[in-house]
Amino acid sequence: MVEPQAKRTAVEFLRDQHEATERRACRLVGVGRSTHRYRQRRNERRDALRKRLRELALERQRFGYRRLTALLRAEGWKVNPKCVWLICKEEGLPVRKKRRRKIERAALPATPIARPNQRWAMDFVSDSLADGRTIRTLTLIDAYTRECLALEVDTSLPGARVRRVLERLTQGRLRPEEIRVDNGPEFIGRAVAAWCEENQVRLWHIQPGKPMQNGHIESFNGRFRDECLNANWFTTVGDARRKIEAWRRDYNENRPHSALEYRPPAEFARLAGPLSFPLVSVDKAGRERCQGFPTATGIGLDIGPVPPRIS
Repeated sequence: MVEPQAKRTAVEFLRDQHEATERRACRLVGVGRSTHRYRQRRNERRDALRKRLRELALERQRFGYRRLTALLRAEGWKVNPKCVWLICKEEGLPVRKKRRRKIERAALPATPIARPNQRWAMDFVSDSLADGRTIRTLTLIDAYTRECLALEVDTSLPGARVRRVLERLTQGRLRPEEIRVDNGPEFIGRAVAAWCEENQVRLWHIQPGKPMQNGHIESFNGRFRDECLNANWFTTVGDARRKIEAWRRDYNENRPHSALEYRPPAEFARLAGPLSFPLVSVDKAGRERCQGFPTATGIGLDIGPVPPRIS
């Protein structure tokens, strides 16, 4: 496709070298006479707008074309956002959007829970006081015994506070083999990671958008909110701590848990002992089968091949 400027040059060549009329030269080249005669007029207002727009963009470097349009209109310019966007594009002024980094996590291994302290789970739950202030609760459970090990309540719970809670719990209890958490800032910080590395505890982060990879703590959070947070009115942080700690003791010692054959978690933990391994039998083909794990009432159902033990 021939550019209009090239066609104008060809018309001028025919007129100068071959003394052709404008009408005949335009017909030979295939361009309209009005197109040949057209000359772009310099728009002084648009040049002034372009200059002012560059000045505003230099002053407000994180403003997009919509905010720049609002500033121009406040100064008395009658401009359309589309016109401002076109000038910004020509001048290279559009603000580059900051893309949020997405955390990529590998899928968690589906290892069965066979004993106490094999897996702990942590999460946060938020609520409000009577005066409108927000409080946060760190929930921490043993996924095997379903015991609620800690409910730490405060207006702010940074990673260093989570580390202190873990240190307090492991003073009178065996350390966990692994801890499952989400991707909150308290859990991906250095404080919790350093504690796990020092104590040789695996720290597993679930994949973003898949809370059921840490389903035990999600289920507990639902019971905690339904039976404690929604049923109480907290006036101060101290009042919230007292009521929540009382509920935690009742949950562990008195509340029947359906997953533990309706026994309280504390009673189940006493029966399970510090370590509990799968009960193994050998079938007629000589293959080992796992009949289940020791429970409060005896042996569970046959659940398939023996899961690997974690040393």
